[in-house]
Amino acid sequence: MSKIQNRVNIWSFFLLFVLTIGGSSSLLAQKIERVEPANWWVGMNCNEIELLIYGDGIGELSASIAYPRVILKQVKQVANKNYLFVTLEILPNAKPGTIDIVFKKNNKTVLSQPFPLLEREAGRADIKGFDASDVIYVITPDRFANGDTSNDNVAAMKEVANRSNKGGRHGGDIKGIDQNLDYIANMGFTSVWINPMLENNMPEYSYHGYSITDYYKTDPRFGSNDTFKQMVENANAKGLKIIMDMVVNHIGLEHWWMKDMPMEDWINQWETFTPTNHKKTVVLDPYASKIDKKTFVDGWFVETMPDLNQRNLSMAQYLIQNTIWWVEYAGISGIRMDTYSYSDMNFLTLWTKAVMDEYPNFNIVGEEWIGLHASIAYWQKGKVNGNAYVSNLKSVMDFPLQEALVKSLNGTSSWQSSWADVYQSLSQDYHYADPQNIITFADNHDMSRIFTQLNEDYGSWKLAMTLLLTTRGIPSIYYGTEILMTNADSDDHGIIRSDFPGGWAGDAINAFKGEGLQAQQKEASQFLQNLLQWRKNNLVVQNGKLMHFASDINDVYVYFRYLDNQKVMILLNKNAEPISLQLDKYREILGESSMGKDVISNQEIDFKTKIEIPARTPMVIEITK
Repeated sequence: MSKIQNRVNIWSFFLLFVLTIGGSSSLLAQKIERVEPANWWVGMNCNEIELLIYGDGIGELSASIAYPRVILKQVKQVANKNYLFVTLEILPNAKPGTIDIVFKKNNKTVLSQPFPLLEREAGRADIKGFDASDVIYVITPDRFANGDTSNDNVAAMKEVANRSNKGGRHGGDIKGIDQNLDYIANMGFTSVWINPMLENNMPEYSYHGYSITDYYKTDPRFGSNDTFKQMVENANAKGLKIIMDMVVNHIGLEHWWMKDMPMEDWINQWETFTPTNHKKTVVLDPYASKIDKKTFVDGWFVETMPDLNQRNLSMAQYLIQNTIWWVEYAGISGIRMDTYSYSDMNFLTLWTKAVMDEYPNFNIVGEEWIGLHASIAYWQKGKVNGNAYVSNLKSVMDFPLQEALVKSLNGTSSWQSSWADVYQSLSQDYHYADPQNIITFADNHDMSRIFTQLNEDYGSWKLAMTLLLTTRGIPSIYYGTEILMTNADSDDHGIIRSDFPGGWAGDAINAFKGEGLQAQQKEASQFLQNLLQWRKNNLVVQNGKLMHFASDINDVYVYFRYLDNQKVMILLNKNAEPISLQLDKYREILGESSMGKDVISNQEIDFKTKIEIPARTPMVIEITK
C-alpha cells in the first residue's frame, strides 16, 4: 500500500469517527478543562454536591452515572454551553471509589470523566476549632519567610518577585512558614491565621492574596495544595492550629471565570463600574434606602475585584462546597472570612450552617470592620436581632476594643481616667451573644502596626500586650509585633506588611534566632513570650469570668479574671511615676486574700492594704492566698 493511500485511509477513519460521535461540536467537547470540586468524600453531612464542569461545548451533552449508592439528581444546562452543572447525591453507606460520569450526545457516548469518591481521614468530623484557650499568630505569607527560592517566579504567573517593590511579591511561601513553626510554637502561640494563599494571578499587587483567581488552587509561588496540607499536618503535630483566610465576597479580575462566565448573574454587574459604598450599617438600618443596601452588597471593592452574586444558587453552592472541601482536604482548624457583611446575608447564614453542620467543633470568625458594638454583635450566632435575621457565625472581631485601646493609651486624663474608652468598650459586651468567642487584637494586616499607633512608646506597648492577653476573648497578634516592627515613615500597606527579618537568606537581622535585634526588641520578645507561655497554661485567664473596676483619675485600670476559687488580678499603670494603689475598693472580689505572685516580674506581692505599681508597667498577679 502506498503512503498516499495509507494517509487517505487514516483520514477516512478519522472522519467516520467524528460523524459517529455527533459532529465537530462534540469533538470539541472531548476535552473537559475543569471539574470543581475535583473529588468528594463518603460519609459527609454535605452529601448532595453540584459539580461545575467546564469545557468547550460540554453544555450540549447529557450526563449519566452508574455507581452504587450514588444518584445523579440533576443535569443543569445554562446559557453558556461551555458549562454543565451536575448534581450528585451520595447516599449513606456509599463506598469509596471512582464514579465515571458518562457524557453523551444523540445517545452516543462522547467521553467519560472520572470523579474520585474518597474515604474521609480519621478525625475530620471532630476537628476542634480555635477558642479562648488559643492565642493566634497572624501571618502575611509573602512577607514572612522565603523557604523555597525556586518558586519565587513561576512561568504561568503574571507577577514576578521584586523584594525592592513595597507593593510587589517578595517570595515568602509555605515552606518558609513550615520551617519556622518551632519559632511560633516556642513563643507560646497556639494557632496561626495565614492571609490567603490561593492563586492570585494578577499582573500586580497580588501578594496580599485577596484577589483570588482559582478557588481550588494554592498559588504556586507559595507552594502547592499538597505542601499546604503537609504544613497543616506539621503544625498540628507541634500543637498549632491553622486558620485559613477565605474570601467569598469578591474575586480577582483575572479569575478564569471572567474570561467565560457561566451565567450573566454569576457576578454582580452594573452598567458602569460601581464601587461599594462601605455603609455597613445599612444591614441593620430600619430607614436605609434600597439603593444604599444594593450598592453596599453588590458594589465592587475596586475595579479589579468583581463582586460575586451569592443569590445565584449555583454560585452559593459552589462557595459552600469549596469551603467544606478545603476543611476536609487540609484539616484546617478554623476560617477567617474576609469582608463578612459585604456578602448576601442569607447566603452567609446558609454557608456558616453548612460548615458548622459538617464540623460541629469548628470555628469561623467574620471580619466586620466597624467601631459599633451593635453592628458587630449582629453577626454572632445567638444574637436576637430586631429584623429577625439569624446568624450561624460563632466568632466576630473586636474592632471597637482595638480602637478604644489605642485611644486609652494615647489619651490623657481629664475629669475621668484615660482608660475610660477601654472600660466603656468592654461594658458594651451585653450586645454579644458570646463575648468569650470574640477575636481581640491590637492591630492587623490592614492597619498601622500597634507600635506605630502608640508612637513607639514601649511602655504603652507592654500595657497593650498585657491587656490583649488577659482580657476576655481570643487574642490575635500580627507577625513582627513581638519585635516591635513599625511603619513609622509610611502607612502604605506594603510597608506595614514588611518582611520579617531573617526570613530571607542574607538578612542582616534574624529575628527567628534573635540575632542582630536591638536590646529593646529582645526585651519585647521575651516579655511577650513569657506572657504567652503563662497564658497557655492558665485556665483562669483563658475561660474565667471578667470583673473590671471603673478607673479614677489615677490612670490605673484594674480588672480580675476568676474561675472557681482561682483569681488573677491585672493592673495597668499608664502613669510616668509609680502608683501606690489602695485595695479597699477591690475587696469585693479579693475578699481576705493577701498574697500573690506577679507573673511578669516573678515577684511575691503582699497586698494586705495596698500595692506599689511601677511606672508605665503592667502587673499580672496570681492570687496565692
